[in-house]
Amino acid sequence: MRQIERYIFRIALGAFLSCLIGLTGVIWVTQALRELDLITAKGQTLLIFFLITGLSLPTLITVIAPVALFIAVVYALNKLNGDSELIVMSAAGMSPRHLMRPFLTLALLVSAAIGFLTIQVMPSSFQELRDVLTRVRGDFIANVVKEGQFTTLDSGITFHFRERAPNGALLGIFMQDRREAGRTVVYLAERGQAVDLDGQTYLVLEKGSIHRQQPNSRDTSIITFQRYAVDLAAFTPPDSDTIYKPRERSTVQLMFPNPDETYYKLTKGRFRAELHDRLSSWLYPLALGLIAFAALGDPRTTRQGRGLAVAGAIAAVVGLRIAGFAASSAAVRSQAAVTAVYAVPLIAIALSLLVATQGNRVRAFNAGVAARLRRLSGTVPVLRMRAG
Repeated sequence: MRQIERYIFRIALGAFLSCLIGLTGVIWVTQALRELDLITAKGQTLLIFFLITGLSLPTLITVIAPVALFIAVVYALNKLNGDSELIVMSAAGMSPRHLMRPFLTLALLVSAAIGFLTIQVMPSSFQELRDVLTRVRGDFIANVVKEGQFTTLDSGITFHFRERAPNGALLGIFMQDRREAGRTVVYLAERGQAVDLDGQTYLVLEKGSIHRQQPNSRDTSIITFQRYAVDLAAFTPPDSDTIYKPRERSTVQLMFPNPDETYYKLTKGRFRAELHDRLSSWLYPLALGLIAFAALGDPRTTRQGRGLAVAGAIAAVVGLRIAGFAASSAAVRSQAAVTAVYAVPLIAIALSLLVATQGNRVRAFNAGVAARLRRLSGTVPVLRMRAG
């Protein structure tokens, strides 16, 4: 790129990074505040908290980056025009193709980054997030329950212990199991301790009783024990039964799914829509950048307002995203709608280039007319002097 093109690229890049970091930070904080119960209610460490909230960053970046690029192009063009630099560049003979080049380069870089995040990083982050949450919910004795509080798990287990002994044993244990409708089992024990045996985790209770209430009956059977082991794996679904959603699967798994999988047979449309959403995601930064350039790439004087052009560009972007979501929803239901997933951004790119090209022709025609008028205005005094 020429020096002037590098200058424009630096302005657009600085604006893009500022928007991306600012918007991502604000939205990440709002998302992180929703996960504070990992520390306050579930007793997790700061490391687990930042791991879980950090795994959402690739998704946030892929959503925010195209919008940040659009804002950066609008800002850069408005700044150049406000400082009369666009007018000077046009008067100096800088072609619109060279003016578009830095913005197009930035859009292609953002598109490449979005494509990599969407195809490779996002599925891995979603899958790791699912695994971490499963481990957090599974190891509730070590991570979830808190001393002196009643903790209710998603599986229907309520757990309480009075205090924790110096050796890690739990004292004054109460555990209620209501996973089966109409049947309640209550475990009471003076003490208990989690023990790992052959890869399984057991809660060994000592000196307690089991109270079982049978379905459709008010009678309760009571069994006392000196020592009783409870398999904690029964309170959470085993890892082998974990079914990953389409967004949590790698792109290769979406391209070559297992045709015999029951979940795939039931949600085949979601697999198809997720795959083509990933493959078409890199087109949207390019489309948004070109829409901004097509609307604001013309040099204008300070008396000519650009508010209408900005509003038109924003409306075009909103319409583009709505059309993209509609195409993705249609792809879930119909194989024929897959074409629309790619057609929506491609049509936006083509129309933006067409508008920018037509604007370039008008500017070239106006520049030619202005040059002719200047030549004519320079020759008129000479003719008058000769006539006198």
